Amino acid sequence: MIVLLRRKISFSHTAVCGWPASVSTKLPGRDEGDCVVRICSLLPSATEIVFALGEGNTLVGVTHECDYPPAASQVPKVTRSNIPDGLSSQQIDSAVGHSLETEGTLYELDLPLLEELRPDLILTQRLCDVCAVSYDRVQEAVRGLKSHPAVLNLEPRSLHDILETILVVGKAIGRPTAADALVDSLKRRITAVRGRTKGLPPRPKVFCMEWINPPYCAGHWMKELVEIAGGSDDLARLHQPSRRIDWCKVVAYAPEVIVLACCGFNLELCQKAAATLADYEGIYYLPAVKAGRVYATDGSAYFSRPGPRIIESLEILAHLIHPELFAPPPLNGAFSLLNLALEGVSRA
Repeated sequence: MIVLLRRKISFSHTAVCGWPASVSTKLPGRDEGDCVVRICSLLPSATEIVFALGEGNTLVGVTHECDYPPAASQVPKVTRSNIPDGLSSQQIDSAVGHSLETEGTLYELDLPLLEELRPDLILTQRLCDVCAVSYDRVQEAVRGLKSHPAVLNLEPRSLHDILETILVVGKAIGRPTAADALVDSLKRRITAVRGRTKGLPPRPKVFCMEWINPPYCAGHWMKELVEIAGGSDDLARLHQPSRRIDWCKVVAYAPEVIVLACCGFNLELCQKAAATLADYEGIYYLPAVKAGRVYATDGSAYFSRPGPRIIESLEILAHLIHPELFAPPPLNGAFSLLNLALEGVSRA
């Protein structure tokens, strides 16, 4: 669902999958059709959308995690993480739980800087407290800002929702035509992959792992991405949050392909975290391990970022699941093969 909030003004509506049919982009003090000129994005995916629509110059603030396109690194950062760097997968999981329990959020807003930047519109989400600043914190901050910015809440749960998000953001920032063109191009790429995998014989069993220690299965859009790419992930939760999973269920499922798509981890961090796999009981009996089909990916840039590059995520999966049909996408640092040996994990 997407909701645009501005003090007492609320725009919300439902369509297919609970998505808005239209959103008013009129901000108080502006005429209908005027473009938003000062945007603060609290989501890396939203930052990518704004740049993809040709409005990167309207961004006055972004998060510390907004790293794409490269120009995003030049925009002032209005957030910081409460989780220190250098922790293991298990330590991060513990720190996340502690921070959410004690602070209610993993991130903090730089309120003095936000006041100085005077945004007209803030792009955020309340789908996942692990992914961005708490929605309650954002609302609290907005009430104290002199610029009284509008807040656009983005909550995509499916591939369709992600495409719809682009359209809604496009309308909100005065770029509906560019948004339509971008979505059309992304749909053509989806259709191209689906057309080559439709009607395939029994599909490989895939396990997309969103966290390694403790193990989490994938959620939201990941299950349908695997299906479009020609695989089947029966452990994933369709359009639902990822969840912790008992390792014995993974062993019983016997995946033929394992894709490590750790939320918030780039390829290097994912490769390091993969060393934990060697400690899991029965790991060397899994078909994916025996066949040498275990892969690390840059989950932060692709799979856990619901923006335009979610289609690159689909194309990566298509290659990993069906390399005989799909050439590797020309994406440097997006994925790598992992060799699991009895002495540990190495990169191919």
